[in-house]
Amino acid sequence: MDHYFFRPLGLLALPFTLFVLHGCGQGSTREHNQEADQQKPKGTVIPSAKRTISQPFKDYWYAGEAELSSYKLEQARYGELRDGHAVLIYVTEPFRPGTQVKADQEQADNVQVLKLNSTKKFLTGIYPYSIMTSTFYPVYQKQHALKLSTTVQEWCGHVYTQLNNRENFEVVSHSYFETEGDQEMRLDKAPLEDEVWTQLRLAPEELPTGSLNMLPSLEYLRLGHQQIKAYQVTASLLKNGPLTTYELHYPQLGRRLKIQFQTAFPHLVEHWEETYKSGFGANAQTLTTSASRMKTLKTPYWQKNGNKDVILRDSLGI
Repeated sequence: MDHYFFRPLGLLALPFTLFVLHGCGQGSTREHNQEADQQKPKGTVIPSAKRTISQPFKDYWYAGEAELSSYKLEQARYGELRDGHAVLIYVTEPFRPGTQVKADQEQADNVQVLKLNSTKKFLTGIYPYSIMTSTFYPVYQKQHALKLSTTVQEWCGHVYTQLNNRENFEVVSHSYFETEGDQEMRLDKAPLEDEVWTQLRLAPEELPTGSLNMLPSLEYLRLGHQQIKAYQVTASLLKNGPLTTYELHYPQLGRRLKIQFQTAFPHLVEHWEETYKSGFGANAQTLTTSASRMKTLKTPYWQKNGNKDVILRDSLGI
């Protein structure tokens, strides 16, 4: 179990609204009506800048399938590297811009998003970790992700953080640690590290570069018990033949992230490395988490939920 010192931000009691969801559902199979995106739903800022989507993108992402990629993972935790696996699940789907949830039916003001569910599983000694981050990134609008959420589960407890893109970034965070507890805050808008994983699949030329402020990944902030805010970062984009590398360096955090992806469409993520100090006290040392792609499938996985479909996991090597 982690032990650390953390100065909490303002704690507020949070009202909760329960939604009845209809399961995972299928990804979008229809080409998007761009005119619907020109409306401005209540509670969400939709900028005027529009993105032109290529026909290859439509053919690949609107075929009624998700893209599943598995990765061999070495995860730094508590000053040691842990073997595990990661899976990146990309799919397009309609999104309700006001309530910021997946749309259950076609409506005129739905926004098309490229969603990424990024998952990790690894062991720390006797007990397991399970991490998932969901990113909802607009396809036809040049703006920040509409929503992020991250959950970290392990035998000591679990934490959950959610960011909603409205007039400001609205963040709620819940933790079993007393000093983190239940937090609610508003942040000025800045580039989001979690959104670059969808942005590079959609429009890598739009990735931010140079010296700027960026909100690090929610996973990193929660695992490292860092304050949820934007930090100064130096970002670079380097094409080297068939692979392009996007690198982020946070000097204040002593952290680097390198993502290698295919230069050509559909820009599959091949490998990533994340270097930072892992562990606490005398056990802390600088280690590098790494992940390398094993297999990729295009499939409507939400329909593959029978016992007979378990064998498909072998196709991903997990």
